[in-house]
Amino acid sequence: MKKILITGSNGQVGSELRVLASHYPAFDFVFVDRSDFSLENEVEITTFLNRTKADYIINCAAYTAVDKAETEIELADLINHKAVGIIAQWCFQNNCKLIHISTDYVFDGTSAVPLKENDSTNPQSQYGKTKLLGELACLKNNPDSIIIRTSWVYSEFGNNFVKTMLRLMKERDSINVVNDQIGSPTYAKDLAEAILKIITSEDWHEGIYNFSNEGKISWFEFALAIKEISKSNCEVKGIPSTEYPTPAKRPAYSLLDKTKIKEVYKIEISDYKHSLEKCLDNINKNNKF
Repeated sequence: MKKILITGSNGQVGSELRVLASHYPAFDFVFVDRSDFSLENEVEITTFLNRTKADYIINCAAYTAVDKAETEIELADLINHKAVGIIAQWCFQNNCKLIHISTDYVFDGTSAVPLKENDSTNPQSQYGKTKLLGELACLKNNPDSIIIRTSWVYSEFGNNFVKTMLRLMKERDSINVVNDQIGSPTYAKDLAEAILKIITSEDWHEGIYNFSNEGKISWFEFALAIKEISKSNCEVKGIPSTEYPTPAKRPAYSLLDKTKIKEVYKIEISDYKHSLEKCLDNINKNNKF
């Protein structure tokens, strides 16, 4: 039985993979979070991987506190860059397939057309810089790796934009949401399903792939969709990013072109609104909010 190790198992993608695991009885899933497998200790990473002996690693673990990363640069670099390089090297030396999750923050946000995998990178935040260094270390140490860049991830698990909006719409009569950052959200369950489809296809094509749901929207339009589906009476107002300053710069445009993953792995990608409806339904059914 092939063993799949999932790091960052308490995160959004990791949690969705845990839900899906029961549908894949042919695999032995091992889920670890930072308490089991710390990416801050380089020696412990190798020791743990030698002990676990996985056939596949899905690296969902990351330092994702985007604004904190502006000051916690060393910690972000340790988790998003150096640890990834160590994991990739171990996979290369032990014939283990690696899928590593990356981000739209590796781009500078100045594009006006959907971003392809080979477009120039130019991260504008420390988070984006450490994630790009992680990609480079991953491919250098293990050219056979698959890297999936994604954007605006949400789910019924953990903290994310969707759950924050639901909470604020209950607490307030009116909220402001930035209307000049363009992209597409990613339902973590859809991404988890795509990852498992790649693994079960037994047709490995290394390289970088983009994945998000279909649609081109702003955060403001995303909030309006959440309001509509949840039947909230809260007023949602659009504001420019200049009225909502943050320590880390966000990409103004990070819409990802998904042509490659759709063609290579025949993955069908849902419209963002359809996936949002499914997520909100699960949140209501499972009392996740």
